[in-house]
Amino acid sequence: MARTTAGGNAAFHNFHNDYAHIDDPNERRRLALAEIDKAPFGWYHVRAVVVAGIGFFTDAYDIFAIQLVTSMLGVVFWQTAKSKPGTIPTESDTAIKVATSGGTVLGQVGFGVLADIVGRKRMYGLELIIIIFATLAQSLSSASPGISVVGLIIFWRVLMGVGIGGDYPLSSIITSEFATTKWRGAMMGAVFAMQGIGQLAAALIALIVTTGFKESLLTAKNAAACDGVCQLAVDKMWRVIIGFGAVPGCIALYYRLTIPETPRYTFDVARDVEKAGEDTKAYIQGKAEGRPDEVRRATIIADSEGRLETPKASWGDFVSHYRQWKFGKVLLGTAGSWFFLDVAFYGLGLNNSIILGAIGYSKGANMYEIFRRNAIGNLILVCAGAIPGYW
Repeated sequence: MARTTAGGNAAFHNFHNDYAHIDDPNERRRLALAEIDKAPFGWYHVRAVVVAGIGFFTDAYDIFAIQLVTSMLGVVFWQTAKSKPGTIPTESDTAIKVATSGGTVLGQVGFGVLADIVGRKRMYGLELIIIIFATLAQSLSSASPGISVVGLIIFWRVLMGVGIGGDYPLSSIITSEFATTKWRGAMMGAVFAMQGIGQLAAALIALIVTTGFKESLLTAKNAAACDGVCQLAVDKMWRVIIGFGAVPGCIALYYRLTIPETPRYTFDVARDVEKAGEDTKAYIQGKAEGRPDEVRRATIIADSEGRLETPKASWGDFVSHYRQWKFGKVLLGTAGSWFFLDVAFYGLGLNNSIILGAIGYSKGANMYEIFRRNAIGNLILVCAGAIPGYW
Protein backbone atom coordinates (compact mmCIF):
# COMPACT_ATOMS: atom_id res chain seq x y z
CA MET A 1 0.00 0.00 0.00
CA ALA A 2 1.25 3.51 -0.82
CA ARG A 3 2.26 5.84 2.01
CA THR A 4 -0.56 8.11 3.27
CA THR A 5 0.05 11.82 3.71
CA ALA A 6 -1.12 14.47 6.15
CA GLY A 7 -3.31 17.40 5.21
CA GLY A 8 -6.61 17.93 3.49
CA ASN A 9 -9.91 19.48 4.48
CA ALA A 10 -13.26 20.48 3.02
CA ALA A 11 -11.66 23.17 0.89
CA PHE A 12 -8.50 21.30 -0.11
CA HIS A 13 -9.27 17.63 -0.51
CA ASN A 14 -6.39 15.16 -0.14
CA PHE A 15 -6.73 13.19 -3.39
CA HIS A 16 -3.54 11.26 -2.73
CA ASN A 17 -4.86 9.39 0.31
CA ASP A 18 -7.96 8.31 -1.62
CA TYR A 19 -5.78 5.99 -3.67
CA ALA A 20 -2.92 5.24 -1.28
CA HIS A 21 -4.25 1.70 -0.73
CA ILE A 22 -4.05 0.86 -4.46
CA ASP A 23 -0.83 -0.85 -5.50
CA ASP A 24 -1.56 -1.06 -9.23
CA PRO A 25 0.12 2.05 -10.74
CA ASN A 26 -2.23 2.04 -13.74
CA GLU A 27 -5.30 2.16 -11.53
CA ARG A 28 -3.79 4.86 -9.30
CA ARG A 29 -2.97 6.94 -12.38
CA ARG A 30 -6.46 6.50 -13.83
CA LEU A 31 -8.26 7.39 -10.62
CA ALA A 32 -6.01 10.36 -9.77
CA LEU A 33 -6.34 11.92 -13.24
CA ALA A 34 -10.09 11.29 -13.25
CA GLU A 35 -10.33 13.12 -9.92
CA ILE A 36 -8.46 16.10 -11.37
CA ASP A 37 -10.71 16.13 -14.43
CA LYS A 38 -13.93 16.19 -12.41
CA ALA A 39 -12.77 18.40 -9.51
CA PRO A 40 -15.06 21.37 -8.77
CA PHE A 41 -13.83 24.77 -9.90
CA GLY A 42 -11.82 26.34 -7.08
CA TRP A 43 -9.30 29.00 -6.19
CA TYR A 44 -6.43 26.80 -7.35
CA HIS A 45 -7.91 26.96 -10.86
CA VAL A 46 -8.23 30.74 -10.59
CA ARG A 47 -4.61 30.89 -9.46
CA ALA A 48 -3.47 28.87 -12.49
CA VAL A 49 -5.40 31.15 -14.85
CA VAL A 50 -3.99 34.31 -13.25
CA VAL A 51 -0.37 33.09 -13.24
CA ALA A 52 -0.56 31.98 -16.88
CA GLY A 53 -2.71 34.97 -17.87
CA ILE A 54 -0.20 37.50 -16.58
CA GLY A 55 2.27 35.96 -19.00
CA PHE A 56 -0.06 36.53 -21.96
CA PHE A 57 -0.77 40.05 -20.65
CA THR A 58 2.98 40.78 -20.60
CA ASP A 59 3.46 39.21 -24.04
CA ALA A 60 0.80 41.39 -25.66
CA TYR A 61 1.98 44.52 -23.85
CA ASP A 62 5.59 44.04 -24.95
CA ILE A 63 4.66 43.18 -28.54
CA PHE A 64 2.19 45.99 -29.20
CA ALA A 65 3.66 48.79 -27.09
CA ILE A 66 6.37 49.21 -29.73
CA GLN A 67 3.92 50.61 -32.29
CA LEU A 68 3.24 53.45 -29.86
CA VAL A 69 6.96 53.99 -29.33
CA THR A 70 8.49 54.04 -32.83
CA SER A 71 7.22 57.57 -33.53
CA MET A 72 8.91 58.65 -30.28
CA LEU A 73 12.15 56.99 -31.37
CA GLY A 74 12.02 59.12 -34.51
CA VAL A 75 11.84 62.30 -32.44
CA VAL A 76 14.75 61.25 -30.21
CA PHE A 77 17.20 59.61 -32.63
CA TRP A 78 16.36 61.12 -36.05
CA GLN A 79 15.93 64.75 -35.07
CA THR A 80 18.89 65.84 -37.18
CA ALA A 81 18.10 63.68 -40.22
CA LYS A 82 18.33 65.46 -43.58
CA SER A 83 15.14 63.83 -44.83
CA LYS A 84 12.02 64.00 -42.64
CA PRO A 85 13.68 65.11 -39.38
CA GLY A 86 12.01 63.69 -36.29
CA THR A 87 10.55 60.70 -38.20
CA ILE A 88 11.90 57.15 -38.01
CA PRO A 89 12.71 55.64 -41.45
CA THR A 90 10.16 53.11 -42.70
CA GLU A 91 12.68 50.27 -42.94
CA SER A 92 13.84 50.85 -39.35
CA ASP A 93 10.25 51.04 -38.11
CA THR A 94 9.38 47.74 -39.81
CA ALA A 95 12.53 45.95 -38.66
CA ILE A 96 11.95 46.88 -35.01
CA LYS A 97 8.32 45.74 -35.15
CA VAL A 98 8.91 42.36 -36.79
CA ALA A 99 12.02 41.46 -34.77
CA THR A 100 9.96 40.06 -31.92
CA SER A 101 8.06 37.70 -34.23
CA GLY A 102 11.32 36.16 -35.42
CA GLY A 103 12.36 35.43 -31.85
CA THR A 104 8.89 34.08 -31.07
CA VAL A 105 9.24 31.29 -33.63
CA LEU A 106 12.54 30.20 -32.07
CA GLY A 107 11.09 30.35 -28.56
CA GLN A 108 8.00 28.32 -29.40
CA VAL A 109 9.99 25.48 -30.90
CA GLY A 110 12.85 25.55 -28.37
CA PHE A 111 10.83 25.84 -25.19
CA GLY A 112 8.14 23.49 -26.49
CA VAL A 113 10.66 20.71 -27.10
CA LEU A 114 12.53 21.31 -23.84
CA ALA A 115 9.29 21.29 -21.82
CA ASP A 116 8.56 17.81 -23.17
CA ILE A 117 12.08 16.60 -22.38
CA VAL A 118 12.88 18.08 -18.96
CA GLY A 119 9.40 19.00 -17.73
CA ARG A 120 7.07 22.00 -17.65
CA LYS A 121 8.11 23.14 -14.17
CA ARG A 122 11.83 23.39 -14.99
CA MET A 123 11.16 25.63 -18.00
CA TYR A 124 8.26 27.67 -16.60
CA GLY A 125 9.59 30.96 -15.30
CA LEU A 126 12.80 30.83 -17.35
CA GLU A 127 11.01 32.34 -20.34
CA LEU A 128 9.64 35.09 -18.10
CA ILE A 129 13.15 35.90 -16.83
CA ILE A 130 14.26 36.31 -20.47
CA ILE A 131 11.32 38.64 -21.17
CA ILE A 132 11.99 40.78 -18.10
CA PHE A 133 15.72 41.06 -18.81
CA ALA A 134 15.27 41.90 -22.51
CA THR A 135 12.50 44.42 -21.77
CA LEU A 136 14.61 46.34 -19.25
CA ALA A 137 17.60 46.22 -21.62
CA GLN A 138 15.49 47.77 -24.39
CA SER A 139 14.39 50.62 -22.16
CA LEU A 140 18.04 51.42 -21.37
CA SER A 141 19.29 51.23 -24.98
CA SER A 142 20.90 54.20 -26.72
CA ALA A 143 22.95 54.86 -29.83
CA SER A 144 26.76 55.02 -29.83
CA PRO A 145 29.48 55.57 -32.44
CA GLY A 146 29.90 51.80 -32.76
CA ILE A 147 26.26 50.67 -33.07
CA SER A 148 22.91 52.21 -33.95
CA VAL A 149 19.94 52.23 -31.61
CA VAL A 150 17.97 50.25 -34.21
CA GLY A 151 20.47 47.38 -34.03
CA LEU A 152 20.36 47.35 -30.24
CA ILE A 153 16.58 47.39 -30.02
CA ILE A 154 16.27 44.67 -32.68
CA PHE A 155 18.72 42.46 -30.76
CA TRP A 156 16.85 42.83 -27.49
CA ARG A 157 13.45 42.41 -29.13
CA VAL A 158 14.55 39.18 -30.81
CA LEU A 159 15.71 37.91 -27.40
CA MET A 160 12.45 39.08 -25.84
CA GLY A 161 10.60 37.26 -28.63
CA VAL A 162 12.34 34.03 -27.66
CA GLY A 163 10.90 34.42 -24.16
CA ILE A 164 7.45 35.32 -25.48
CA GLY A 165 7.54 32.35 -27.84
CA GLY A 166 8.38 30.10 -24.90
CA ASP A 167 5.51 31.48 -22.87
CA TYR A 168 2.89 30.62 -25.50
CA PRO A 169 3.18 26.80 -25.36
CA LEU A 170 4.14 26.61 -21.68
CA SER A 171 1.26 28.70 -20.35
CA SER A 172 -1.19 26.94 -22.64
CA ILE A 173 -0.17 23.38 -21.76
CA ILE A 174 0.18 24.04 -18.03
CA THR A 175 -3.28 25.61 -17.89
CA SER A 176 -4.86 22.75 -19.82
CA GLU A 177 -3.12 20.03 -17.80
CA PHE A 178 -4.23 21.53 -14.50
CA ALA A 179 -7.77 22.24 -15.71
CA THR A 180 -10.88 20.13 -15.19
CA THR A 181 -12.67 18.71 -18.22
CA LYS A 182 -15.68 20.95 -17.67
CA TRP A 183 -13.73 24.21 -17.30
CA ARG A 184 -10.76 23.54 -19.58
CA GLY A 185 -12.08 25.59 -22.50
CA ALA A 186 -13.09 28.50 -20.29
CA MET A 187 -9.73 28.53 -18.50
CA MET A 188 -7.81 28.48 -21.78
CA GLY A 189 -10.01 31.24 -23.17
CA ALA A 190 -9.47 33.39 -20.07
CA VAL A 191 -5.70 33.00 -20.34
CA PHE A 192 -5.63 34.01 -24.01
CA ALA A 193 -8.05 36.88 -23.37
CA MET A 194 -5.40 38.59 -21.28
CA GLN A 195 -3.73 39.58 -24.56
CA GLY A 196 -6.49 42.12 -25.10
CA ILE A 197 -5.93 43.53 -21.61
CA GLY A 198 -2.21 43.77 -22.38
CA GLN A 199 -2.91 45.84 -25.51
CA LEU A 200 -5.23 48.06 -23.49
CA ALA A 201 -2.58 48.59 -20.82
CA ALA A 202 0.03 49.62 -23.42
CA ALA A 203 -2.22 52.34 -24.82
CA LEU A 204 -3.23 53.43 -21.32
CA ILE A 205 0.39 53.78 -20.15
CA ALA A 206 1.17 55.78 -23.31
CA LEU A 207 -1.72 58.13 -22.50
CA ILE A 208 -0.59 58.52 -18.88
CA VAL A 209 3.03 59.39 -19.73
CA THR A 210 1.86 61.77 -22.45
CA THR A 211 -0.30 63.60 -19.92
CA GLY A 212 2.59 63.63 -17.44
CA PHE A 213 4.89 65.41 -19.89
CA LYS A 214 2.20 67.69 -21.28
CA GLU A 215 3.98 71.00 -20.58
CA SER A 216 7.16 69.90 -22.35
CA LEU A 217 5.29 68.50 -25.35
CA LEU A 218 3.31 71.70 -25.83
CA THR A 219 6.53 73.52 -26.75
CA ALA A 220 6.75 71.86 -30.19
CA LYS A 221 4.17 71.99 -32.98
CA ASN A 222 5.50 68.89 -34.80
CA ALA A 223 8.16 66.17 -34.67
CA ALA A 224 10.72 68.21 -36.61
CA ALA A 225 10.49 71.04 -34.09
CA CYS A 226 10.58 68.78 -31.00
CA ASP A 227 14.01 69.53 -29.57
CA GLY A 228 15.31 70.69 -26.19
CA VAL A 229 12.85 69.98 -23.38
CA CYS A 230 10.40 68.36 -25.79
CA GLN A 231 12.98 65.88 -27.04
CA LEU A 232 14.12 65.11 -23.51
CA ALA A 233 10.52 64.44 -22.47
CA VAL A 234 9.93 62.10 -25.42
CA ASP A 235 13.15 60.22 -24.63
CA LYS A 236 11.88 59.58 -21.10
CA MET A 237 8.41 58.66 -22.36
CA TRP A 238 9.40 55.79 -24.64
CA ARG A 239 11.68 54.30 -21.99
CA VAL A 240 8.88 54.33 -19.40
CA ILE A 241 6.39 52.75 -21.81
CA ILE A 242 8.77 49.91 -22.76
CA GLY A 243 10.16 49.43 -19.24
CA PHE A 244 6.71 49.11 -17.67
CA GLY A 245 6.33 45.82 -19.55
CA ALA A 246 8.67 44.18 -17.03
CA VAL A 247 6.47 45.03 -14.03
CA PRO A 248 3.71 42.38 -14.43
CA GLY A 249 6.35 39.78 -15.26
CA CYS A 250 8.17 40.46 -11.99
CA ILE A 251 4.90 40.00 -10.10
CA ALA A 252 4.19 36.61 -11.69
CA LEU A 253 7.75 35.28 -11.60
CA TYR A 254 7.64 33.91 -8.03
CA TYR A 255 4.44 31.97 -8.66
CA ARG A 256 5.80 30.48 -11.87
CA LEU A 257 9.01 29.33 -10.26
CA THR A 258 7.10 27.66 -7.40
CA ILE A 259 4.32 25.98 -9.38
CA PRO A 260 4.33 22.14 -9.07
CA GLU A 261 4.96 19.91 -12.07
CA THR A 262 1.75 18.97 -13.86
CA PRO A 263 0.51 15.53 -12.74
CA ARG A 264 -0.05 14.41 -16.34
CA TYR A 265 3.60 15.02 -17.21
CA THR A 266 4.84 13.27 -14.07
CA PHE A 267 2.54 10.29 -14.66
CA ASP A 268 2.98 9.80 -18.41
CA VAL A 269 6.42 11.21 -19.26
CA ALA A 270 8.49 11.01 -16.06
CA ARG A 271 6.62 7.79 -15.12
CA ASP A 272 6.79 8.79 -11.45
CA VAL A 273 3.49 7.69 -9.94
CA GLU A 274 4.35 8.55 -6.33
CA LYS A 275 5.60 12.07 -7.16
CA ALA A 276 2.58 12.72 -9.39
CA GLY A 277 0.24 11.90 -6.52
CA GLU A 278 2.12 14.24 -4.18
CA ASP A 279 2.18 17.02 -6.80
CA THR A 280 -1.57 16.72 -7.28
CA LYS A 281 -2.07 17.25 -3.56
CA ALA A 282 0.42 20.14 -3.54
CA TYR A 283 -1.36 21.89 -6.43
CA ILE A 284 -4.74 21.66 -4.73
CA GLN A 285 -3.23 23.07 -1.52
CA GLY A 286 -1.30 25.83 -3.30
CA LYS A 287 2.15 24.46 -2.46
CA ALA A 288 5.23 24.52 -4.69
CA GLU A 289 5.55 20.75 -5.10
CA GLY A 290 4.89 17.43 -3.44
CA ARG A 291 7.56 15.83 -1.26
CA PRO A 292 7.17 12.03 -1.26
CA ASP A 293 9.30 9.63 0.73
CA GLU A 294 12.34 9.15 -1.52
CA VAL A 295 12.88 5.48 -0.63
CA ARG A 296 9.26 4.65 -1.29
CA ARG A 297 9.38 6.74 -4.48
CA ALA A 298 12.42 4.89 -5.87
CA THR A 299 10.84 1.54 -5.07
CA ILE A 300 7.60 2.43 -6.85
CA ILE A 301 9.42 3.80 -9.91
CA ALA A 302 11.35 0.54 -10.26
CA ASP A 303 8.21 -1.51 -9.68
CA SER A 304 6.10 0.51 -12.11
CA GLU A 305 8.63 0.45 -14.96
CA GLY A 306 7.31 -2.78 -16.36
CA ARG A 307 3.74 -2.45 -15.14
CA LEU A 308 2.62 0.92 -16.49
CA GLU A 309 0.50 0.30 -19.57
CA THR A 310 0.54 3.88 -20.87
CA PRO A 311 3.18 4.06 -23.65
CA LYS A 312 5.49 7.04 -23.94
CA ALA A 313 4.48 9.42 -26.72
CA SER A 314 6.73 9.63 -29.79
CA TRP A 315 6.94 11.37 -33.16
CA GLY A 316 5.82 8.09 -34.69
CA ASP A 317 2.59 8.27 -32.69
CA PHE A 318 2.07 11.86 -33.81
CA VAL A 319 2.58 11.05 -37.49
CA SER A 320 0.47 7.89 -37.45
CA HIS A 321 -2.37 9.69 -35.68
CA TYR A 322 -2.53 12.84 -37.79
CA ARG A 323 -1.88 11.14 -41.11
CA GLN A 324 -5.44 9.89 -40.75
CA TRP A 325 -7.56 12.52 -42.47
CA LYS A 326 -10.28 12.54 -39.81
CA PHE A 327 -7.66 13.78 -37.31
CA GLY A 328 -5.36 15.62 -39.72
CA LYS A 329 -8.14 17.86 -40.98
CA VAL A 330 -8.85 19.01 -37.41
CA LEU A 331 -5.19 19.94 -36.89
CA LEU A 332 -4.97 21.60 -40.31
CA GLY A 333 -8.18 23.55 -39.80
CA THR A 334 -7.21 24.73 -36.33
CA ALA A 335 -3.61 25.64 -37.20
CA GLY A 336 -4.64 27.21 -40.51
CA SER A 337 -7.29 29.36 -38.87
CA TRP A 338 -4.78 30.49 -36.26
CA PHE A 339 -2.23 31.30 -38.97
CA PHE A 340 -4.62 33.53 -40.95
CA LEU A 341 -5.86 35.16 -37.74
CA ASP A 342 -2.29 36.09 -36.78
CA VAL A 343 -1.56 37.60 -40.20
CA ALA A 344 -4.33 40.12 -39.64
CA PHE A 345 -3.91 40.38 -35.86
CA TYR A 346 -0.22 41.28 -35.89
CA GLY A 347 -0.27 43.02 -39.26
CA LEU A 348 -2.91 45.50 -38.10
CA GLY A 349 -2.08 45.57 -34.38
CA LEU A 350 1.55 46.55 -34.98
CA ASN A 351 0.52 49.35 -37.31
CA ASN A 352 -2.47 50.91 -35.55
CA SER A 353 -0.59 54.19 -35.08
CA ILE A 354 0.30 54.36 -38.77
CA ILE A 355 -3.32 53.72 -39.72
CA LEU A 356 -4.56 56.39 -37.30
CA GLY A 357 -2.09 58.85 -38.80
CA ALA A 358 -3.08 57.95 -42.38
CA ILE A 359 -6.76 58.67 -41.72
CA GLY A 360 -5.89 61.92 -39.97
CA TYR A 361 -7.08 60.95 -36.50
CA SER A 362 -3.75 61.41 -34.71
CA LYS A 363 -2.95 64.83 -36.15
CA GLY A 364 -2.73 67.81 -33.79
CA ALA A 365 -1.52 71.37 -33.28
CA ASN A 366 1.41 70.24 -31.10
CA MET A 367 3.23 67.10 -30.00
CA TYR A 368 1.03 66.71 -26.94
CA GLU A 369 -2.10 66.53 -29.10
CA ILE A 370 -0.41 64.16 -31.56
CA PHE A 371 0.72 61.64 -28.92
CA ARG A 372 -2.49 62.01 -26.90
CA ARG A 373 -4.78 61.37 -29.88
CA ASN A 374 -2.63 58.44 -30.97
CA ALA A 375 -2.95 56.82 -27.52
CA ILE A 376 -6.70 57.48 -27.39
CA GLY A 377 -7.15 56.07 -30.89
CA ASN A 378 -5.41 52.86 -29.84
CA LEU A 379 -7.59 52.65 -26.73
CA ILE A 380 -10.71 52.95 -28.87
CA LEU A 381 -9.55 50.24 -31.28
CA VAL A 382 -8.68 47.83 -28.47
CA CYS A 383 -11.89 48.45 -26.52
CA ALA A 384 -14.02 48.16 -29.67
CA GLY A 385 -12.31 45.07 -31.04
CA ALA A 386 -9.77 43.06 -29.04
CA ILE A 387 -11.35 43.04 -25.60
CA PRO A 388 -14.96 42.16 -26.57
CA GLY A 389 -13.62 39.78 -29.23
CA TYR A 390 -11.57 37.82 -26.70
CA TRP A 391 -14.14 37.71 -23.93
